[in-house]
Amino acid sequence: MAPSTEVLDGGWGWAIVVASFMAQLLAYGSPQSVGVLYPEWLHAFQEGKGMTAWVGSLVAGVGLIASPVCSACVDNFGARPVTIFSGVMVAGGLMLSAFAPNVQFLIFSYGIVVGLGCGLVYAATLTITCQYFDKRRGLALGIVTTGTSVGAFIYASAQNELIVLYGLDGCLLIIGAVALNLMACAGFMRPLNMPGYYLKQKAALERNTEEQLFEKPPLDDLKITTGSTTTTPEKALTVKELLITIDAKDLAIQSEKKKGSFLAGLSIMKVIKKKQQAYSKYMQSMYEILQDQAMVAICIAVFLFSLGAFPPVLFIEDVAQSEGLIEEVSVIPLVSIGAIATCVGKLALGMLVDIKWINGIYLYGFTMIAGGVALLLIPLTKSYLGLQILSVVLGFFSGNWSLTSYITTQIVGLERLTQAHGILMFFGGFGIMLGPPVVGWFFDWTQSYDLAFYFSGGCVELGAIILFLLTLPCWNRKNSDSNRPDVHYTSNCEKVASVA
Repeated sequence: MAPSTEVLDGGWGWAIVVASFMAQLLAYGSPQSVGVLYPEWLHAFQEGKGMTAWVGSLVAGVGLIASPVCSACVDNFGARPVTIFSGVMVAGGLMLSAFAPNVQFLIFSYGIVVGLGCGLVYAATLTITCQYFDKRRGLALGIVTTGTSVGAFIYASAQNELIVLYGLDGCLLIIGAVALNLMACAGFMRPLNMPGYYLKQKAALERNTEEQLFEKPPLDDLKITTGSTTTTPEKALTVKELLITIDAKDLAIQSEKKKGSFLAGLSIMKVIKKKQQAYSKYMQSMYEILQDQAMVAICIAVFLFSLGAFPPVLFIEDVAQSEGLIEEVSVIPLVSIGAIATCVGKLALGMLVDIKWINGIYLYGFTMIAGGVALLLIPLTKSYLGLQILSVVLGFFSGNWSLTSYITTQIVGLERLTQAHGILMFFGGFGIMLGPPVVGWFFDWTQSYDLAFYFSGGCVELGAIILFLLTLPCWNRKNSDSNRPDVHYTSNCEKVASVA
């Protein structure tokens, strides 16, 4: 099913934007404001802060680490079925968490189940938005991805009120029921391109036309071209496209069986050999990407920033209560303040990096320095107003996630952007998953958050130093690393999916 040029950048695409915005709001609202639930879990289960922190770290990190799997699900089944399934996962995980007898069960129900559901929503909404927009794709994605921050702002206050009215269990049941509306959002996600799974089913049913179906799909239909208009079709094939075409050819084995088992065996061996070559090419490409010194530097920086800057999302409310700065969560929690600041930071930093004379790598390093300073000042703050100000500062500079796609393009170019950004997100997810438990363990050891936040701020500052040192102009890097290419996202949907 070829996409229609008339529907791009408007029409039903704006309905897709609204549906995707609401889907991210419903899915990420509770996980992004998990800091409101954290003190309640500490009181309910009487576990250590390190063990309880695994709940919040997993729900944020699992989706990023599993992003390649989530993207593969969207490619094969389409955005609508995946969003429906993710709605069941998110709602089911939240409702199941209401009956959790211990923290270990909560780690599975809230951390893993809800986290994977959020990862599926993220991949599905960005993919379907990319399909419907071309020239206005950046604007559309910017609107969609702010759904996470708006959701965090609304859910932080809503969960606080629901806990007061109905208790922790009632709160989780209600927000789980609200999350079922993800399936309603999926109803608006009318596909433009037929997913790979349905193409295979169609090929299996229409044997008479299988030769046409096994032809190499047009690059425009697959939406995975490299953006070059001069390359030959053979050179333009990405590893992902090669794997898709090989999977389609697997069905041809059925017709070979009619000619004899010997020919069928040869066909099987041929397919296996081609798949091995494709996966070998994929691994070789990943190895080449990690050979770039600047790429290694940004991976380390993203890991250390995620390790240090994410814990305040989970612990900041408990910090205020532990220090006696406030008896209970305020009407507008610190999590909500940080979420709105992050939303503003994404948009502002995204506009700054578009200025030609601003280097994206150095801008990211500056955000790390400023965020690290805010983390180091948290233990020194003795007023609730001070925590509010630091939440704004840290939230704003945490919006540097919007810079990652630009930086990756600057380092590896458009051809390898999708693959390189997947590697970058893995490091980010790994840091997010480890950060809160480490901070919690520091508290269990010292009975104070001071050393924990000094450690977090030190990690962020160390990441900034490593980033600046490894990307100094004196290093003899390739010319392609020093010259920033023009960023054109119109050729590949996945290449703009990193704007969040």
